Amino acid sequence: MRVVIAEDQALLREGLGRLFEDAGHEVVASLGDAQHLLPAIVGHRPDLLVIDVRMPPSFSDEGARAAAQVKDEHPDVGVLVLSQHIETEHAVGLVRLGGFGYLLKDRVLDVADFLDAAERVAGGGSALDPKVVARLVSPLAGDNRLRQLSEREREVLELMAEGLSNTAIGKRLYLSERTVEGHVRQVLMKLDIPQSEDSHRRVLAVLAHLDATQAQR
Repeated sequence: MRVVIAEDQALLREGLGRLFEDAGHEVVASLGDAQHLLPAIVGHRPDLLVIDVRMPPSFSDEGARAAAQVKDEHPDVGVLVLSQHIETEHAVGLVRLGGFGYLLKDRVLDVADFLDAAERVAGGGSALDPKVVARLVSPLAGDNRLRQLSEREREVLELMAEGLSNTAIGKRLYLSERTVEGHVRQVLMKLDIPQSEDSHRRVLAVLAHLDATQAQR
């Protein structure tokens, strides 16, 4: 996997680079701002861009806007946005494009999960941070359909929204794949979401349900 990193904090930038290289991936460019990002994407044709949501000069949303531009102009490039804080404003819109992830920076400390998310995004899948998913779901706790879900089904729903496959959900919850499949069927049925085997389409279906539920409140 060929990776471009755009992160203004030098230590984190170098740490990310070493993490990817130790895992056998190639870091083809490492940038401290978003100014030279697009030329780097064009010149190196990476599989994955890892970018901080807040970049110089204003440290507001330069990274998020750069991520959106990269996805618009280079849709085959996976984009993994990192953030210090939960900011759902950018996450939901971009995840609909596929090949997109939004993780809090502390997720980098769990190297195996972080690399799994990065590889999933580079392959066209989705990866939403669990805390971001929880922020999206928690205001909807009063919705009748969500109240029909068991505690386990709620856990499965949140992992589906993160972009995990049934196999990955099973590993996370220490369940067999068949058991997960049963929970997923129940979740989709109770929330009136169409069945799908594609992980990204499942994410879109879950987000569409959340959007519709929020609009009704």
